[in-house]
Amino acid sequence: MNRSIRRTVQKGFTLIELMIVVAIIGILAAIALPAYQDYVARSQISEPFTLMEGMKSVVAEECQVNGACTNLTQSSAIPNAVGKYSTVTAPTNVGLILATMGGAAHASVTGATFTITPQYNAATDGSIRWSCASTAAAKFIPKACTAMN
Repeated sequence: MNRSIRRTVQKGFTLIELMIVVAIIGILAAIALPAYQDYVARSQISEPFTLMEGMKSVVAEECQVNGACTNLTQSSAIPNAVGKYSTVTAPTNVGLILATMGGAAHASVTGATFTITPQYNAATDGSIRWSCASTAAAKFIPKACTAMN
C-alpha cells in the first residue's frame, strides 16, 4: 500500500499583506487628493484669461486710435463674457477688464477676481503694457497674470 500524502498549497494573500496594501493606497490617496483639488482650481482659473483675450485686442485698438486709454467708445459695445467658471465684464472707459470666478468654480477660487488694466505708452512707441491684479491665493494665480506685471 503506497500511500501518498498530499499537501495543500495555500493560495492567495494573507490578511497582513492585504492590510499593508490598503494602508499604502490610503497614504497615497491622502497625499494625492489635495494636490488634485489644487490642479482643478488652477485649471479653472485659466478660463477668464481666455475670455479676456478678445476684449484686450479691442481695448488695445481703441487706445491706439484715441491716443490714450481713456474715454473708450467701442469697448462699451462689447458684451460681458460668461463662461462655465467665470464672468468677465466688458471694459470700462479706461480699458479695465474685470473677471470674477463663480458659477461652477472650485470652492477655493469662487469669488476671486482678476483685473487687467492697459498702460498706454504714447510718449515713446505707442505700445500697450498690461498689468494684472488678483484677489486669488498666490498658488492659484497663473503665469498669464504674473507675467503682465
